[in-house]
Amino acid sequence: MQYLLHHLEALLDSYDGTLPLHHYLKQYFKAHKRLGSRDRRGLSDAIYAWYRVGKSIEVTCSDSPSLPLAALFLCGLQPKAFQGILVATWGDMPKSLPERIAALHRTEIHVDLEKLLPESISFSHGIDRHDWLQSLLQQPKLFLRIRGTRIAFQNTLTHAAIPHEWLSSHCVAVPNGTDVGALFKESSYVVQDASSQETGKFFQHDGAGIVWDCCAGAGGKSLLFQENFPKANLLATDIRKSILENLKKRFALYSLKTPKTLVLDASNPIALAQQLGTQKFDTILCDVPCSGSGTWARTPESCHFFKEESLKNFQARQQQILGNVFDFLKPGGRIYYITCSVFAAENEEVLQAVAVEKQFQIQSAQLINGIDKQADCLFIAVLVNSGTN
Repeated sequence: MQYLLHHLEALLDSYDGTLPLHHYLKQYFKAHKRLGSRDRRGLSDAIYAWYRVGKSIEVTCSDSPSLPLAALFLCGLQPKAFQGILVATWGDMPKSLPERIAALHRTEIHVDLEKLLPESISFSHGIDRHDWLQSLLQQPKLFLRIRGTRIAFQNTLTHAAIPHEWLSSHCVAVPNGTDVGALFKESSYVVQDASSQETGKFFQHDGAGIVWDCCAGAGGKSLLFQENFPKANLLATDIRKSILENLKKRFALYSLKTPKTLVLDASNPIALAQQLGTQKFDTILCDVPCSGSGTWARTPESCHFFKEESLKNFQARQQQILGNVFDFLKPGGRIYYITCSVFAAENEEVLQAVAVEKQFQIQSAQLINGIDKQADCLFIAVLVNSGTN
């Protein structure tokens, strides 16, 4: 046990949040090959649990148990590598969070989930702060957008004894970590969170008009849009050439019309003018860089290392991008402003700030709350160019 606790301490001391946590753990385990699969799973669970709730835990007694183990207990986890010490310290795992908090309190470990996020940060309409804080304790499910027949997927999942839940005829939830690649042909599904799939219900488009995905990233929204509107002509831009190459490979995998791509920074008005000139678009997908707070249950290290002052930087860039790309929207055209944030500063406040300068109508604005589905949370606003130029 001390051997594992040593590795746990070493991981916490060396990780600084620069790399995604799953990449860092992969590197660490590669360098420490003596750790068996049970040990790796236990350490991973403990590290993730710590970054989920570590800032909420306070100890008042020097003889208190290891705080990362307390984080495991608080999150309701009992990996085999640490099961003995967890049971010896706190007994059987209570099902409810209040019971687990009370058990920790009896060993002089106190929990205040409010400490996970500064109280000064306002949330968007449609989500409760308390519910969001509690959602950080649990890893979300894995969601697939199926492109094959539901019955074929159903039969395969049932035969493999994979727990699953159908949220719609094309969206199925399975436990996180399920090896779906071993079960299904790669082209028959898209790994896409349930809330991200929900954005497709907002999309509208006429015929073969031109669509610009101005912050395309890995192309999840572009893929969804192209499948819904196969005649659309898509331009995908991003500041990273490598990710655009990956995007084109994904379109080829799913036998979709390959979009035009362009390395372009949508926050730079000079670059936009030089590379797009006077071109106008019928539809613009504006899935802007953000804090990612709606996805922090998947990447709890992002919450742990979050600095409130970074919100101002995100907000400024979001306002710049939205204001810039609006100038390339045809009269009557639509912008879909999307973030994976639950914070008003990145959602409603950005719309309000840009609306002062630009002539757009907010057709709808909604936070897609995925907490009850163990999914991410996203914000989407549909903006219509009400000008004449």
